[in-house]
This record gives sequence, C-alpha cells and structure tokens, in this order.
Amino acid sequence: MGEPDTIPAILAAQAAARPDAVALVDGDEHVRYSELGERSDRIAQSLRGHGVRPGDRIAVLDHDSARTFELVFGIAKAAAVTLGLNWRLTGSELAFQIDDAEATFLFVGPELFGKAREVQALCPRLRGVVALRGADPAWPAFTDWLQQAPAAPGSLPVVGREDVAVQMYTSGTTGKPQGVMLAHRSFVAVVAGMRAVGDPWIGWSPRDVSLLGIPSFHIGGMWWAMTGFNAGATNVVVPVFAGWRVLQSIARHRVTKACMVPAMIQVCLSEPDCARTDFSSLHTIVYGGSPIPRPNLEAAMRTFGCGFAQIYGLTETGNTAVCLRPADHARTELLEAAGRPYPGVHVKIVDGNGKVLPARAIGEICIRSPANMLGYWKRPEANAATLRDGYVHTGDAGFLDEEGFVHVCDRLKDMICTAGENVYPAEIESVLCGHPAVADAAVIGVPDDRWGEVVKAVVVLRAGVAAGPAMASEILQFARRQLADFKVPRSVDFVAALPRTPSGKIQKHVLREPFWVGRSRQVN
Repeated sequence: MGEPDTIPAILAAQAAARPDAVALVDGDEHVRYSELGERSDRIAQSLRGHGVRPGDRIAVLDHDSARTFELVFGIAKAAAVTLGLNWRLTGSELAFQIDDAEATFLFVGPELFGKAREVQALCPRLRGVVALRGADPAWPAFTDWLQQAPAAPGSLPVVGREDVAVQMYTSGTTGKPQGVMLAHRSFVAVVAGMRAVGDPWIGWSPRDVSLLGIPSFHIGGMWWAMTGFNAGATNVVVPVFAGWRVLQSIARHRVTKACMVPAMIQVCLSEPDCARTDFSSLHTIVYGGSPIPRPNLEAAMRTFGCGFAQIYGLTETGNTAVCLRPADHARTELLEAAGRPYPGVHVKIVDGNGKVLPARAIGEICIRSPANMLGYWKRPEANAATLRDGYVHTGDAGFLDEEGFVHVCDRLKDMICTAGENVYPAEIESVLCGHPAVADAAVIGVPDDRWGEVVKAVVVLRAGVAAGPAMASEILQFARRQLADFKVPRSVDFVAALPRTPSGKIQKHVLREPFWVGRSRQVN
C-alpha cells in the first residue's frame, strides 16, 4: 500500500496486513487492528450522521483508554480534527480552548463530568456532549450516541496529508493559549524520511510492545502512539501516569519500547519496587520534553539496562526533530547534547537579525521539518513570528557543534518546563495581579531535582499589606482557583520592587540568577 501519509492510512495498512494482531491493550481489554478499524469506521459514520463536517473540531476530555484512540482514528476518517484536552486544566481554561477552536462535540470520561458541565455552560457553540463511559442524565452514553446517528453517506471523505488532523493548544507569550494545527503528515513524515534512506532509528517492528505513558493530549503522547501504530506494534495504554503503574505494565506486558519525560523516569526510579522489576524485555526508552541531569540519566541507564534515545522538538515541529541516538549515549561528552537532526530535517542557528551563525556560536535554534505545523489557528501575528522561510523559530537558545549535534543552552522566551508541561509566566502573572493585595508580580522557573523546574512567584504587595506566610498562602489559594495545578507557583517571594529595564520590561534574568548560579545550562 506504500508509505502511509495520513492517520487513516496508518490503520488501513495494519488492518490489512495483520488484522488479528493486537493493536491496543487497555487493562484486560485487547483490541485487534481489524476491530480498531471497524470501530473507528462506525465512529466516523456516526460523526457524519450527527452533522460533523470536514474540518470540524471534536474535543476529547478523558484519561487515555482504548476509546481515546478509537475516537482519534474515527475523527480522522471523518476528515474532522481531534482537539485533545489536558484534563488537568480548570473548567475555564478548558472552555477557552473549546470555544476558541469552535469545537462542535465534546466526548468526556466519567472522572471529568464535573468539568464538562462547567465547560458546557461556558461554550454555547457546542452542539453536543457525549459520555464515553458511565452515565449522566444530561448526555447520551457513547454506545447510545453511536446507535442514534442518522444514516450518513456510505463513503467516507478523502483525507489528504496536508489536512489538519490534530489541534493542540500551547501557552503563548501573551498568556493566551494558541492552537497548533498539525497535518496528517506530521505524524508520519519524520519516520518516512528515515525509512527512505534505510535508517533503522530505534528498530521499530510489529513485534514491539509500546508503552503509551505520555497523555495523548500532548504532542509527545500522540506522536508516540501513532508511531507505534504505524509500526504495527501492540500499544499498552497507561490511563494516568503513576510510577508503580508503569513498572507493572513493563513487566506484565513485556514492553519493549517506552517514551517518557525525565520527571516520569525519575518517579519510576524512586518507586520501592523499581529494583525488583523485570526490565529484561525493554529495548529502548525514548525521553524528551526537557533536559535530564546527567546523574539521573546515568542512574536510569544502569537501572533499566536498555538503550536510551533523547528527542528534541516542539508541538510546532510535530514533536521530534532531533535525536541523541542510543549509540551516542556511549560518548559521555554528548550526554548534555540534544542530538542530531533526522534525515530530511534541517537545523540552523541564527542571531537576532536572522543571520546564520557558525559552529559553537549561540543563537536561536530554528527547525525545518517535514512534520512542521501548518500554523496557529487564527493567530496570524503568531504565525508570522514563529514560521519564517519554512523554519519554526523555537525560542530556544543553543548552538551546533562541529559534528552537527544540537546543544540547548537557554530559552529566549520566558517559558518554564515543569514535569514535561510547558508553562508561560504571562498567564500566571495576569492571575496573580488580579489579587487585591498584589501590586506587581513576576513568575520565573527555578531548578528542581525531581520536576526539572518549578514555578516561583515574585510579588510586590500594595502599600499597607503585610508580607509573610499567611499572605503567601492566600495568594497561592487565589491562583489555585483559576489555574491548573501545574501552573500554580510552588512558592512566593516578596520584594519591594521588581527589577526593570529603562523601558519598563521586567528583568527576568536578574530574578532567575540566584537560583541558577553555577549551572552550565539555564534549563533543567
């Protein structure tokens, strides 16, 4: 059938080649590739029967399960767009994304019914909410919704590689999340480029058992899952990450490949049962999302006893664009490098004027990948700033060495990466300044051995307000009511005034400096 270039083509190829092979393991449920094809066909026809048109955004709010991926394939077959939602967000945060994307349907799991009710009240454009599991009197159950669909045209629409498949929201420097539009090619192009030149990468095969440990609402989770399906592997779903659950899944299902962010690896290493877990089936652990301290990486390599591959990329680049291969990990001088670009991916380092810099010169990392995003949904100014001359301008500072390895040194943007979640200070600062006692606020990331970085608030109080633990607690509780837990600062420092440039811009580097002194990289 040739190289699949769309999400439906991935499933069609595997269902034809190995219909009886297990595609998904969800607890005690095993879904074969043929069953996944049939179920996703039914979902696609039901979506069309309910009036879903090509390009409509369909929101999914649930912990990952077999139904999640049946929906993803079904939505793609209907030529609609999956809007995966981070269930850790507050109701108002979720409502912004659903409303901004103009989503027409919301599929929700039972643990999140409360948030869905809040969202429905705030999103009048939603035409329907469907309960994926369990029951709620206000909404149809998933099985009933499938049966209630009016008859749809027999044939499904043709889906092209440049059509939008997935829309994912990333926080923006202005504080308003931006919807990244990823085409179908974003989930196959990088691997196809490697296959075209005979690059085995990490040796995917239909014999692999892949652990889906990163949530599918993240680009890393969705890309990893589609890569596993594209290989014809068995994919083991982890509904909610927990170290013990990952260890049990690896041993029980004889997992061969897993993808995790460094904080997940660290949590697994700290589990009491880690030393007694059978890791003999593991072939490769792929990690990314943030750098990993060398001592932690070396401890993981000793414990898991398998190959490690570091990947670097952004949601805007369709996830991975650069890889530090398992063989590269044998060279200790490379353990702090991000890796080299894949075949077909180009990286350049530019200065503030866009001039390409020579080896070892630090500038902005820019990536041209066949998986790059189509753009931000209805954000022309953001598109103009990020997509230039076919390159995604990452906002990360780094350099290329003489061998072509990419080294990430710092961030040009204010973004904080905590436990694999990207957080932009502007959004948090806006919330903090809404507290009646706060006159001014700045938010920075500070290093943390377990989570990579954690969020810290630096606050100027209004005249007459006393600083102290009670006020810090009150401010944090105020933030917690409006922000997802991973965005809430872990601590508050009080200062008389924030350092500013003559033009009034807060000097974040001055606030960060005491916490990062002595570190070779300003990312952790």
